Amino acid sequence: MSLKPRRVDFNATWGAIKDTIKGVITLDHVARAVWNDRFSDVYSICVAHPEPMADRLYAETKQYLIDHVAKLLDKVQEDGEQYLVKNYFLYWSQYSVGSQYLHSLYLYLNQQHIKTQKLSDAEIIYGSSDSSGGEQMEIGELALDVWTRGMIVPLGSRLVKLLLEAIAQDRAQETLSIPIEAVRGTILSFVEVQGYRKKGQLQLYQVLFEEAFLDDSGEHFKRSAARLLQEKNVSLYMEKVKAKIEEELFRARRFLHHSSFPKVSHRCETHMVAEHLQFLYSECSNMVQQERRKDLSNMYDLLKSVQNAIVVLVDTVLDYIKTQGLAAIGNLQGENIHISFVENLLAVYKKYKELIKDVFKSDQNFMGALDKACSYVINHRPNQGRSPCRSPELLAKYCDTLLKKSSKGISETEVDEKLAESITIFKYIDDKDIFQKFYARMLAKRLIHQQTQSMDAEESMINRLKQACGYEFTSKLHRMFTDMSVSSDLNNKFNSFLKNDNIDLGINFGIYVLQAGAWPLGQAIVTPFALPQQLEKSVQKFEAFYHNRFNGRKLTWLHHLCQAELKLNHLKRTYVVTVQTFQMAILLLFENVDSLTCKDIKETLQLNNEQFYRHVVSLVDSKLLLADAEVSLDYQGMLQYYLWVFQELTPEVTLKLNMEYSNKRTKFRITAAVQKETPHEVEQTMNSVEEDRKMYLQAAIVRIMKSRKVLKHNLLIQEVYAQSKVSFAPSVQLIKKCIESLIDKQYIERTPHSSEEYSYVA
Repeated sequence: MSLKPRRVDFNATWGAIKDTIKGVITLDHVARAVWNDRFSDVYSICVAHPEPMADRLYAETKQYLIDHVAKLLDKVQEDGEQYLVKNYFLYWSQYSVGSQYLHSLYLYLNQQHIKTQKLSDAEIIYGSSDSSGGEQMEIGELALDVWTRGMIVPLGSRLVKLLLEAIAQDRAQETLSIPIEAVRGTILSFVEVQGYRKKGQLQLYQVLFEEAFLDDSGEHFKRSAARLLQEKNVSLYMEKVKAKIEEELFRARRFLHHSSFPKVSHRCETHMVAEHLQFLYSECSNMVQQERRKDLSNMYDLLKSVQNAIVVLVDTVLDYIKTQGLAAIGNLQGENIHISFVENLLAVYKKYKELIKDVFKSDQNFMGALDKACSYVINHRPNQGRSPCRSPELLAKYCDTLLKKSSKGISETEVDEKLAESITIFKYIDDKDIFQKFYARMLAKRLIHQQTQSMDAEESMINRLKQACGYEFTSKLHRMFTDMSVSSDLNNKFNSFLKNDNIDLGINFGIYVLQAGAWPLGQAIVTPFALPQQLEKSVQKFEAFYHNRFNGRKLTWLHHLCQAELKLNHLKRTYVVTVQTFQMAILLLFENVDSLTCKDIKETLQLNNEQFYRHVVSLVDSKLLLADAEVSLDYQGMLQYYLWVFQELTPEVTLKLNMEYSNKRTKFRITAAVQKETPHEVEQTMNSVEEDRKMYLQAAIVRIMKSRKVLKHNLLIQEVYAQSKVSFAPSVQLIKKCIESLIDKQYIERTPHSSEEYSYVA
């Protein structure tokens, strides 16, 4: 055919097109040749000469569709209400497919004539200031619009009524008076007729059907809830409500558009859950306390979708975990209280973490409740907050027990697992600086007294602490390890020095040179002590060697932390005994004599009362020395009975070597008192923490004020708290004291115009 514009007899051409439209819209057979001819006719009319007749073709097509739908309306209604939905769906199924074919037939008109006049997508979505509202639709859209106006508008309310009755029959498990496919197809037709729209595609569906359906469903849910509530059993009620929600969602998938699914759930939850929360809450506490997992899971599933409804359940779980946690650590006694404390807490944590994972699907609300409960229990202060929290100290002791050589019957893998688990407790501790102090003191003792079971385990634990709190938290611990390796190298160099100069010390002598700032040993605990002559040469030679290499450094000897091995040759068998320095010094005094008075020993060694009595008692208790007064105390009783010891071990009491001493082991250790954590040391550690906190807070205040120059009181306290909470939770009172201290030191001052505002003094 020719594509050139030509004169067209519109009436004749339209007549041919009209006959073909009738076959297309009714899905009658249309021959391929006829289809091709009509396609050409549409083109010819659109490009007719001298004047294109596209608008006339559009108007005639529109009128034909209006007339056709009017006839279908009569056919749909002719069999009465009983067959109204069925007939509607039958003719809709035919018409909707036919309109798609018709759209294809009018392809040229749609693309070259109508589309050029249509508003852009942006104008449709966001509005257009000059839209006239009279634009033409593409033919497929036109057909659907005609169906909406000519069929759905007049029949809508009647169709909806019948559809709701059919859904009610389905709820009642009755046989539907309307085929299921007709019900679903009719409902979805309300969406499909507006599917061509850029926005508001669901408007007809929502206004005509969905609102009525949801209102009808709401009444049904209210009746169902009232009936179920009569049983007065929360567990059974929850199960049936869950089943009802599932049933309604299944029904929605059978009949409705997917956009309605959440609305159906919401309406069901509103009337069957949200309106009866007090009834559900009435059993909440019992369910939690009895750990009824199935019931709790059902309650969680029902409450999670109702706004703020889950808060009561979360709070109940929080309170219950708190109670269980406090009960687990409430009455711990004995020497192994630290082991019971940590392992009981971990058992509670694991149990309820697993419960939350299993029952509450690891919901963050409940994980948060677990965190709050654990934090509360671990940082709990007994006696209404008057007693200090012991968690940092006990956790440090627990780690110390695992890392010491004394931990028997447990493999390295188990030790590593337990240490990894202990970090769980550590993360909840507020006063991490207290833990750090205790851990550092215990680590120092393990390293100095060679009590570490595995250096790899020690480093692994420190790395875990670093991951939890940062490098600054563990910097001193790392420096302690560095000192040990440096000391080892220094010992090798000292031995080489002795060998090169042919110096014989007469004893094997090894030292640790430790940085005062890194080790929690302190200068205040250096005790007076007159060095035995057997050690004088060794000490002098090492000091000369060290000062020659490191000019300007000062060495302070911490004799109370040292130990030695002595060979006992005065007995029937030879024994090798490991003792502490002061114990060694006392025994060396008996090298040339068999007995000495307490007064002689004290004056010779220049020991203070505490150190003298502590170490004499340990030697007497081990039977290496005999006293003419009966003294037999273990370490645990020693500190409690100092007064008794002072009374019995008078200066005149004579101590003598036990020549009849015997032991099954030829190599053994006399328990060194320093390796035990005494109440005095615990108090000393806590005081040290208090001083460190003051310095930390003062430094933080100065840093903040230096950068801000001027700051109000409350804002300063907030910023200081935010910076320090990583290591500890300072009280407002302590921060205020530090502020006052800095004002006295003239680092900051109150501004002239306000006593509640501070300025930095440059």
